[in-house]
Amino acid sequence: MRPIAIINYEMGNLLSVQKALAKLGYPAEITQDPEVIVKAPGVILPGVGAFSDAMAIIKQKSLVEAIKEVARLDKPFLGICLGMQLLFSNSSEGGKTTEGLNLISGTVKRLPAGLKVPHMGWNQVKIRRSGGLFKGIPDGTDFYFVHSYYVESQDESVITGETEYGLNFTVSVQQGNLFGVQFHPEKSSSWGLKVLKNFGELVSK
Repeated sequence: MRPIAIINYEMGNLLSVQKALAKLGYPAEITQDPEVIVKAPGVILPGVGAFSDAMAIIKQKSLVEAIKEVARLDKPFLGICLGMQLLFSNSSEGGKTTEGLNLISGTVKRLPAGLKVPHMGWNQVKIRRSGGLFKGIPDGTDFYFVHSYYVESQDESVITGETEYGLNFTVSVQQGNLFGVQFHPEKSSSWGLKVLKNFGELVSK
């Protein structure tokens, strides 16, 4: 099997995601090469940082079309944290609207005023749709979060998990073979590794 492609847009825990996959027996390659990304059997878009900066680099590296082609081919694709947010239509981060990849309809909003941000640490995930990334994972499992913004999907059917931090909000989505998680599976101990293992198994199929 070809390695899973981890998209390097110079933001995110690239090495920790790669090491977690290696521990599970799934080779992964960190790459900026659009051709490698399109040919990979599965793709991960990690991310930590600002939405607008990330989109600027993705465009600069000519990665938008590669990402959209992977989605069109319905290959397993996983966005992590900012990587999930980038899958949506746009973001209001920084008080301005920045267009996203628009693979899932919805917007990225700041957590409400009065809450301590970033939302950092362990929090329970209410699983709305089992299977997929959550195969074999109990409802209410804790995962590790670090973020100040959250996604608001226009399509309820894509939401697979939610958590509560001042409000209930979406923390995982699935649209066909397109997946996103707001939490960091690579930092979420054994259950986080199980999420990545489930993704690896989808890629292997």
